[in-house]
Amino acid sequence: MTLKEMVDPSVSPCTDFYQYVCKSWMAANPIPDDQIHWGQFHELREANLAKLRGLLEDAGQAGQESAVAKRAGDFYAACMDEAGVEAKGLAPVKDVLDRIDGLADKAALFPLLADLHRAGIDAFFAFGSAHDPENSDRYIAAADQSGLGLPDRDFYFRKDDKTQQQRAAYVKHVARMFELAGDTADVADRRAGTVMALETALAEVSLDRVSRRDPQKVNKPMTLARFESEAAGLDWAAYVKAAGAPAFDRINDQSSVYLSKLGGILAAVPMEDLKSYLRWHALHASSKLLPKAFVDETFAFYGHTLSGQLALQPRWKRCAQMTDHALGEDLGQLFVAKYYPPEAKQRMADLVQAVHASFGRLIDKVDWMAPATKAKAQAKLAMMASKIGYPDHWRDYSQVVVARDDAIGNYQRAAAFETARDLKKIGTDVDRSEWDMTPPTVNAYYSGENNDINFPAGILQPPFFDKDADDAVNFGAIGMVIGHEMTHGFDDEGRQYDGKGNLADWWSKADAKRFEARSQCLVKEYGGFVADGDVKQNGKLTLGENTADNGGARIAYWALKTYLDGKKVGKIDGFTPEQRYFLGLARVWCENTRPEAKRLQAQTDPHSIAEYRVNGTISNMPEFAKAFGCKPSDPMVSKQPCKVW
Repeated sequence: MTLKEMVDPSVSPCTDFYQYVCKSWMAANPIPDDQIHWGQFHELREANLAKLRGLLEDAGQAGQESAVAKRAGDFYAACMDEAGVEAKGLAPVKDVLDRIDGLADKAALFPLLADLHRAGIDAFFAFGSAHDPENSDRYIAAADQSGLGLPDRDFYFRKDDKTQQQRAAYVKHVARMFELAGDTADVADRRAGTVMALETALAEVSLDRVSRRDPQKVNKPMTLARFESEAAGLDWAAYVKAAGAPAFDRINDQSSVYLSKLGGILAAVPMEDLKSYLRWHALHASSKLLPKAFVDETFAFYGHTLSGQLALQPRWKRCAQMTDHALGEDLGQLFVAKYYPPEAKQRMADLVQAVHASFGRLIDKVDWMAPATKAKAQAKLAMMASKIGYPDHWRDYSQVVVARDDAIGNYQRAAAFETARDLKKIGTDVDRSEWDMTPPTVNAYYSGENNDINFPAGILQPPFFDKDADDAVNFGAIGMVIGHEMTHGFDDEGRQYDGKGNLADWWSKADAKRFEARSQCLVKEYGGFVADGDVKQNGKLTLGENTADNGGARIAYWALKTYLDGKKVGKIDGFTPEQRYFLGLARVWCENTRPEAKRLQAQTDPHSIAEYRVNGTISNMPEFAKAFGCKPSDPMVSKQPCKVW
């Protein structure tokens, strides 16, 4: 589809740019029943899933000589063996459920929790390795809040009708899962009530999502002795021993209030209630690989009630995603070998370099930052690394035993491998070459602890990136994504880390105050946008992403202008390069979203809803108004434009 065919001439770009670019696409692309959103992102993810399916089906053929391919293929085949899963019933989780039922006293709780965590079962807290916030070259132990079944701690307390209905539906869902596992209706109802009560107690002391965006509130490194004193009532020695973690004397407390209160909560809860909670989380963690009744019940609540999804995804999609999650770099090797040409990596590297240089020029021109702070910002930007496509060294999963007739066992063994790999890092040097996303992932990310930007091969495809496409469209699409991730290093979270990834304050007080004032402009602007009905965007929760969207769009735009300097580039489809840039930017966010999913996104997701990622951003850019000849009175021209970067 050409750009001219894409836009809707009945809508003025200066009135509603999102509708101008996306209206026709949205009308022609209704949401499939098995989706909650449907947009360019989702089309690409679906195309990638189809590619993964082909790779996995080929890998699962008899006589497969590659150990990497055989492991991934067998994992997928076991997941796809629905008849085998049905025949086994609850047998694959019987040992876990029996261990929970046999819990004799609370002294045995923490060794049991270590085993449950190893099997991928979330309960009460999380423990693993993390960057030392004061020395980003080393890993230390870390403990955090965890163990809720609803999407967010606020779901346990909101008083609006919709949330109260969702809470009631959650209790019914938990009860139904207990019934499917063999409880009578009365026992199931009683157990579900105790689960809700215990999770509500945990939610009361959990840090909310906005607070968790503040690195100062989720990073408290301390000695193990101090931690054990502050988190009294928790048998960390027994847990760490059972988990198989190496000895350590330093730990990062990532949720200090929660962990200090957890011991008291556990002490007050009767043993049978603890068992009900653990039994629920064991069933929930395994539900996608249990018989169809469990799968359907899980979908009915998490898919339909919470998100509005009309139909369960086909099993092959679910199994491809589970394989990617469990053996991501095995599957990534197969994906990269077939679908990611080497020349794409170089073209992407050139774009990253262009956007990086543009950001440096932008920092130089910033008029609200003192020279000394500017110099430190430039130093951090200069140290920012980039990773493109896939890892330099592939993860070795040879220790993971995969059997074609043991879907849940495969999942648990892969989880145990990942847990052990994570724990072994404690006290060792950080491996900055490691990735947090798998190669087929359609996404990108910035790591504050590593000060690097990461672009998996999955996103380096049209419509985000096309090595043969018009430069203006590429800069608007993947260029904006590059700028977005770079800006995260200088948003309200990222700015608290230095160039090495240490949590360190390198700002003057005056510059920090000016930064916060500019950020508040975005908080107010985006907080006024309606998500669905009575639910608005949370300007504080989305601040980092909105800062990155606005900064990234501006940085990539000026990167394009520099790239085109001296070149004779005319119109294509009647659009100038500047206009094509904004068309490329908006096109990737065209999507339809179910109302329930919009509500859930606004309440839990740090990203703004798609239309605001476009209109909120471009309305703050005089460059957009100039490109499309918009008047100051037009809706797409902000009367009080926000600008941080």
